[in-house]
Amino acid sequence: MKTNKHILPRAIGIFIIFTIMCGLLYTGVVTVIAQAIFPEKASGSIIEIDGKKYGSELLGQQFTDEGHMWGRIMNVDVSTYTDSEGNAVMYGAPSNLSPASDEYKVLVAQRIEMLRKANPNMDESAIPVDLVTCSGSGLDPHISPLAAQYQVSRIAKARNLSEKDVEAIVAKCTKGRLLGVFGEETVNVLKVNLMLDGILTE
Repeated sequence: MKTNKHILPRAIGIFIIFTIMCGLLYTGVVTVIAQAIFPEKASGSIIEIDGKKYGSELLGQQFTDEGHMWGRIMNVDVSTYTDSEGNAVMYGAPSNLSPASDEYKVLVAQRIEMLRKANPNMDESAIPVDLVTCSGSGLDPHISPLAAQYQVSRIAKARNLSEKDVEAIVAKCTKGRLLGVFGEETVNVLKVNLMLDGILTE
């Protein structure tokens, strides 16, 4: 009959072996392969131009002025966490509100009013749902082509551009379905705005 005296050393040995294999070797191998095959994505898909980092293609940013494209509603909290110096740390998360709740309906109504006011030329058009709802992560960097098109007139007017110029930028930042079948077409909001500002060219 085996006792704890015999089992414990084996358990500790197995723990050490699997810690090295799974925690160090596996992680190291995957990191090396990822950096070798697609280094940009492995490093967070950071958009860096002339040494300056403007953000990640995978995380949404908040734009509210008329000359930029607006992304999905971001559920941002700056009251929960602070850094080592006591400064507020922005935290994004999905909303816990039920779509059937009165509070949710009020929020959507407020967002619709805001969008109609900012885009008066589109007043009779149906507002794309992704412009008035939060994504599952609360930090979605993409919107639908329909949501992007809804804002073209406003952006063109604010920047004194033609709508065709803005549409051309949107087209460059539009990603098609995976293998032409899976998922939906998406527009990367950060890329559109960097191109509008002349920072990103392609």
